Amino acid sequence: MADPVALPEPDRVPGAPHPRETTQILGHHDAVHGFLDAFNSGRLHHAWLISGPKGVGKATLAWSIARFLLATPPVEDDGLFGAPPPPESLEIAPEHPVARRMSALSEPGLCLVRRGPNDKGDKLASEIRVGEVRRLKDFFNLSSSDGGRRVVIVDCADELNPNAANAILKLLEEPPEQSYFLLIAHQPSRLLPTIRSRCRTLRLHPLGIDDMRVALNASGADMSDADILALNGLTSGSVGEAIRLHTLDGTSLYADVLNILSGLPNLDHPRLLTLANSCAGRGNEERLDLLLTLTDQICARLARRGVCGTDLDEEVLPGEAQTFAKLAPNAHFGRKWASLAQKTSDRARHARSVNVDPAAIITDLFLGLQTGFTE
Repeated sequence: MADPVALPEPDRVPGAPHPRETTQILGHHDAVHGFLDAFNSGRLHHAWLISGPKGVGKATLAWSIARFLLATPPVEDDGLFGAPPPPESLEIAPEHPVARRMSALSEPGLCLVRRGPNDKGDKLASEIRVGEVRRLKDFFNLSSSDGGRRVVIVDCADELNPNAANAILKLLEEPPEQSYFLLIAHQPSRLLPTIRSRCRTLRLHPLGIDDMRVALNASGADMSDADILALNGLTSGSVGEAIRLHTLDGTSLYADVLNILSGLPNLDHPRLLTLANSCAGRGNEERLDLLLTLTDQICARLARRGVCGTDLDEEVLPGEAQTFAKLAPNAHFGRKWASLAQKTSDRARHARSVNVDPAAIITDLFLGLQTGFTE
């Protein structure tokens, strides 16, 4: 099951353990109990769509379910003593042989479908192609002799291209015996309706601040409580996104964007130039993309603040509410920010897609926001 080339794992968040290495499920009790109820009732569906915002623990749940299915024997009546009590959790001991093999990606009862190498083999493909799904034919043929359960994890199903999606659909329509499919989806509406209709859905929701704190501390990242509160506000309870932002110093980047916008209708050009240069050059692509995302986020929050006429429930950074009140004092400015968010974001992302100089993209973005704000 090991990747054929030494490429980054497409389903791993930089700076965080891979979901197969995470055994604690935080904040998703309803989803866990929904699956266990189906398992204990003897009516376990063959396909499960695990959906929810990116980074809230969908992959961790999928790997936990897979580990549970492959390590838990079928429930059988044990003569005079009756059947064992039904399991109440998905927990499998880390030293269990199945857990060890899954951690090493060597478990024969599991197949992971994810993005593979591109045609040159030097980068990851941008989507899951049909060749990755066709591997399942060999997986089911080679692993059918012992009659045990077979589990397929698709991470993530949003990335299936049309041919790959149709190949998965055929398997869902006529699943091999004792096979179970776990499809992870950030945006299930992008999947074929026929795929969705053949799956039972486990919907996950953003984590609360207490679970978020536990998850971020467990990730090994060195964060203060103020960092955690800020990251929770920026990511709406997504642990994976919070770890990514922490790795890229996203809180400081958010503060830089907010500080520049706080000067409107004037712009601090030296500060803007420093920010633009910090996202230029090889190796800063992720920082550029994050800056565009955070700017979109601020504009959207300004639009809501102006239109709804209410202050922020919680500040990401101290003084943020005061800045928002200045920039979006009423519905007129709220609508202005909504229009600006769409127009400037589209322009910046188009420039990004055609490889315009990053410093020029950022400068043009903030000049566009300044012009729109003062009109």
